[in-house]
Amino acid sequence: MKPIRVLVVDDSATMRGLISAALSRDAEIAVVGQASDALEAREAIKALNPDVMTLDVEMPKMDGLEFLDKVMRLRPFPVVMVSSLTARGASATIRAMELGAVDCVGKPSIEHPDSFDDLPDRVKAAAAARLHKRADDRAARPHSRADDRSACESASSYHPDGRVVAIGASTGGVEALIAILTGYPTNCPPTVITLHMPTPFTKSFARRLDGLTGARVGEAEDGAPLEVGRVYLAPGSATHLEVSSSGHWRCRLQRDDLVNGHRPSVDVLFASVARSCGPRAVGVILTGMGRDGAAGLLAMRRSGARTIGQNEATSVVYGMPKVAFECGAVEKQAPLSGIGMEILSLTSASKGKS
Repeated sequence: MKPIRVLVVDDSATMRGLISAALSRDAEIAVVGQASDALEAREAIKALNPDVMTLDVEMPKMDGLEFLDKVMRLRPFPVVMVSSLTARGASATIRAMELGAVDCVGKPSIEHPDSFDDLPDRVKAAAAARLHKRADDRAARPHSRADDRSACESASSYHPDGRVVAIGASTGGVEALIAILTGYPTNCPPTVITLHMPTPFTKSFARRLDGLTGARVGEAEDGAPLEVGRVYLAPGSATHLEVSSSGHWRCRLQRDDLVNGHRPSVDVLFASVARSCGPRAVGVILTGMGRDGAAGLLAMRRSGARTIGQNEATSVVYGMPKVAFECGAVEKQAPLSGIGMEILSLTSASKGKS
């Protein structure tokens, strides 16, 4: 099997060396070139035809976001953003993923010296991504809560039936979650989400989602009660998110070992929802590499919960939903565009479901 050909783009020679060294430890990856800015990167793309590019957010001459936007319009291929672990860097990285970047990883720091440990896996997941040239300016246009008010108003007749929604996603999950949650009404079902995304990107992503939907979105806090109109996102790379049933459904954050190579793990979330909520839940597994979430979603289905899997055609990486479907965990496969309404249909009090 041919190795995955990677172009490393960063204005720091030291960082280019660290990225290249981290990737070169994996025999399935070959670093075929390096570039210090967007202009060099453009020529390298033409000459080397790489399978994946790692891209710095902040660069001279043309910043990473502007360059990424041009790449995704003219010659889309998988890009993994490499960002400083700052609020500014995290916010820019979330924007990059809206523009079409497949994944993100933080640069090493004193607090996060091992942030490149999973970079080879993220690059391999990116190489398997299904991308399309962006034909419109939708992603480049700024959004606000007001922009999506009409979508929320269309769900004004929705009344939640008391069910909890649990969602798991990995590679491609930013785009998928935005597509689903922008259609959420202000009185959405309490929703808990585990996304494979490192700290501090989840905090920035939660803020971004909060500005795109009628619901209130934030990082989950230990002990927080699950409430109608709220969406709780697992803090990245720090703890597993679970749902406990001690008197009232609540978020529980546990710093246990990695599960399926991840913390937070989708399996941990789904298994806790199966135990605590049983048939009073809906489980959704979205795009991502690997098998995290399949066993937990199967436990949810066996406990009586309704379960949905993103279909192959709309998944950036049809890994997690495929494994879940093949093991019998998925009751219904659906395209991304239909999953939000499917969730609302399954949790609507007007349907008269038990």
